[in-house]
Amino acid sequence: MSMTLERLQALKRQAGGRATRRPVANEFAPTTPLPAGANSVRDPQAAWVPVPSGPAVPPAIAAIDALRSSLRVRRSPVRTPLAEAPSRALPGEEIAPGLRLLHSRQPVDALPALLDGSFDRRKSFDPRRLLFFDTETTGLAGGTGTRAFMIGAARFDGDDHLDVRQLLITTLAAEPAMLAEFASWLSPDTMLASYNGKCYDAPLLRTRWRLHRQPDATAGLGHIDLLYPSRRRWRGVFENCRLATVERRALGIVREDDLPGSEAPAAWLGYLRGGCARNLRRVAEHNHQDVVTLARLVLHLAAFDAPAEQSVLC
Repeated sequence: MSMTLERLQALKRQAGGRATRRPVANEFAPTTPLPAGANSVRDPQAAWVPVPSGPAVPPAIAAIDALRSSLRVRRSPVRTPLAEAPSRALPGEEIAPGLRLLHSRQPVDALPALLDGSFDRRKSFDPRRLLFFDTETTGLAGGTGTRAFMIGAARFDGDDHLDVRQLLITTLAAEPAMLAEFASWLSPDTMLASYNGKCYDAPLLRTRWRLHRQPDATAGLGHIDLLYPSRRRWRGVFENCRLATVERRALGIVREDDLPGSEAPAAWLGYLRGGCARNLRRVAEHNHQDVVTLARLVLHLAAFDAPAEQSVLC
């Protein structure tokens, strides 16, 4: 039994389905002319709605986009180069966990057998007994909260060399080892020499030794504090009696790229927190120059105050 197409569509409409539309010739041709340069979209109600045309996509790009979409390929994000890791290298060698030793020797003029000690109101003494020392600390307030993270020391090695040794801790746990190592450099006949060390450096070290239950290695040792003879000699002559001023005006030493001592605590704490070691290396250079300056200053003061017959030797 044959059934016409119209009858099938009528039955489909009654069942709630959508009737299949019979294609007719020239079905998709617009019934009204379109304006030039416009596309059209067929309205379900048989009306044509003009749509403005956009820029044409090149076929090659359209094919690539279609391929990416089918393969679900995502474009790689732009990667920014990683920042260079900070330099953590420090000079010297590690002699204990977290404790580094920096060692150097430099030539000096020939030493006399004895230095005149009248600049410090004392008798003549052997310059080879002197141990010049200076500390770099976490602050200038003093007290139990302040610690030394670097100790620099120098002594005359023979008649023509100055031996410079510096201790640097890179962890807080290495402080007892640093204090014990510095104590081993002292002997009963050692004479300490510093700049304002009687009021600051020596009391600080004594406090740290006491906190770590170690004996005070400076007890009973002679101590020449070069700040006081410098004040007596150049107060009112120089603008101040800081070590940097005295070494520049009296000794002719000019430092280049020197890190101020006030920035030393930040340099060490920054290194402990994982920062760059550049400023900490500059602290070591600053400390090295300090102890070398002390050695030159004591020779200068001794020669300045020596009697005429001894000044040539000094």
